[in-house]
Amino acid sequence: MSRGSAAAEPARAAARAVSAARLQERLEAMAEIGATGRGGVNRQALTPEDVKARQLIVRWGLELGLEPFTDEIGNIFLRRAGTDAGSPPVLAGSHLDSQPTGGRFDGTYGVLAALEAVQALDALGIKTAAPLEVAAWTNEEGARFSPGCLGSKAFAAPGRLPALLAVKDLDGVSVADALIAARRAVPEARLRPLGIPVKAYVEAHIEQGPVLESKGKTIGVVTGIAGRRSFRVEIRGEEAHAGTTPPSRRRDALVSALRMIAGLERLMADPSETVRFTVGRLVVSPNAPSVVPGAVLFTVDFRHPEESVWRRLGEQIEAVCEANAGPCTVIVTEVSTTRPIAFTGIVRDTIEAVTEHLALSWMPILSGAGHDAENLALLCPTGMIFVPCERGISHNESENAAPADLTAGTQVLAGVLAELAGA
Repeated sequence: MSRGSAAAEPARAAARAVSAARLQERLEAMAEIGATGRGGVNRQALTPEDVKARQLIVRWGLELGLEPFTDEIGNIFLRRAGTDAGSPPVLAGSHLDSQPTGGRFDGTYGVLAALEAVQALDALGIKTAAPLEVAAWTNEEGARFSPGCLGSKAFAAPGRLPALLAVKDLDGVSVADALIAARRAVPEARLRPLGIPVKAYVEAHIEQGPVLESKGKTIGVVTGIAGRRSFRVEIRGEEAHAGTTPPSRRRDALVSALRMIAGLERLMADPSETVRFTVGRLVVSPNAPSVVPGAVLFTVDFRHPEESVWRRLGEQIEAVCEANAGPCTVIVTEVSTTRPIAFTGIVRDTIEAVTEHLALSWMPILSGAGHDAENLALLCPTGMIFVPCERGISHNESENAAPADLTAGTQVLAGVLAELAGA
């Protein structure tokens, strides 16, 4: 999209046709599904609430004349035909599932922004060469089924489908079993294969952090997604009487765990604050006041955008734990790994160009959180559009975003889709 070019006019027109009121009405309607008493949503993947959300998005798509599809992992696609029948589609979307105490905008905004962008093009009678598809990916959050981004993982790597369908929730229900009701609920959605060719993918999302708000910027052009490494650390000591066992005779698993965590904190120390290191779970056994802990399990979540640092620090985690085990034994297991993703090329360039054409303030920004875009980036040119969220709060019922910012992000998305799909 060259500055001032005639070819930019469909993108500008699409942006102008975005309806802030319509977008807000749909956001509010979707937020009623799984609504919590504190203003958030509990719409975990493939629960009855998530199924209702799927039914609603399909109904809205049908009302706009979009053709619904699904696949073997339950992803939902709403297709607007292009003039070039042989062209792969340009996809835009996010997810509808939430954390147990999630917010109204995380994921949902990206799906509804894509739907509004397509409707804006329709309102102007703008045809695109490539088809456009609104995507709602299955189980991005990973709250009910782990790993997260399950639907986009299967889409990007169909060979993983059997293992992903076999994943079970805490009640022993598998993804395959939960999908039965989800498919039945949207009979209009025709089944098609995973991993169809895709021309490009764009995902709009609230930032889930405080940077845009603190910098006074309306749009974040996402440069990439930090790599993540997740570990489970299991420490085995020996239970003993708290009142009779001398310190020199103890094999206190909790003391060893605390030494390990302190050692990892030193390893991850970073004045630039680029490193993200979290011990999110700590399970002590037997967890009794008068018993020396005999076993501890804790988790490590480590993230960094540079692959060399991501690799170097991640590979030292086990050694640090072993060095601080003392009289206990420790087993460190890496449970998931996602390499850093960089967004470069046509999609990111187009997001920047459209944002400038719309005279919106913007800045480049890194995503520390994972998104479905990280899997689509393995298949096609991919980019993300961030908008501010209040105080950077997300995965929280008080999550909020200003309507003007949500509208601006949707305007950018509409213009980007017009450009990428060849309006």
